[in-house]
Amino acid sequence: MQENHADRPLQPGDRAPNVVLDAITRQGKIAIDDFRGQRPLLVGLFRGLHCPFCRRQIAAMAELTDALQEKGIDSLTVVNTPIERARLYFRYHPLPNLLAASDPERVSHRAFGLPRLQFTETENEWPHKVSMDTMMSMRVDMPGELPEPMNPIAAMEFLDKADGYEMTDDDKRMVSPGEGQLVGEFLLDRDGVVRWCFTEVEEAGRHMFGVPAPREVMSAAANMAV
Repeated sequence: MQENHADRPLQPGDRAPNVVLDAITRQGKIAIDDFRGQRPLLVGLFRGLHCPFCRRQIAAMAELTDALQEKGIDSLTVVNTPIERARLYFRYHPLPNLLAASDPERVSHRAFGLPRLQFTETENEWPHKVSMDTMMSMRVDMPGELPEPMNPIAAMEFLDKADGYEMTDDDKRMVSPGEGQLVGEFLLDRDGVVRWCFTEVEEAGRHMFGVPAPREVMSAAANMAV
């Protein structure tokens, strides 16, 4: 297995490394190389299912599965959640045609160059460090889900309560005090080369907790040679 450990997320033109993970929605393993030479692949690398923003990002990506498959493009969702916990969650919250893999060690995130963000008292060095004052000054705006723009902590608490989500011991083990995993989506051509990406790293975190517009994803898909 190749790991990139890049100091930046993979960009269009970069070749994606192979990563082998435990499958959640089927038995066995899933590898990036399973698709190489076969079909293009949209890879979504998310935090654990304990993250309410990621649960919504996963659902948004799953909604595009049928449209992407019509264009000959497969999708793979990766979560930082232990395998049995992830299987239990998706058993009670199924998403049609979801192909998902478990990566509690965040191997795939490192391989694709997505950093861990350290929360500090005063230091800001995006995308590796951010002060708590800066973090708490951010506002998450989710009309229809949040009553008003909220700071990330308040928004998480509100959404977890709305979802009735209860943290398990597996979930708690995935939460590292003082750190947070940045996430992203990468569209690979059938040779495994990145052709489009959307990450929380971009534009000093402007995309934090958000999802790419469906039209942006489908526009990138339409430009793929399948």
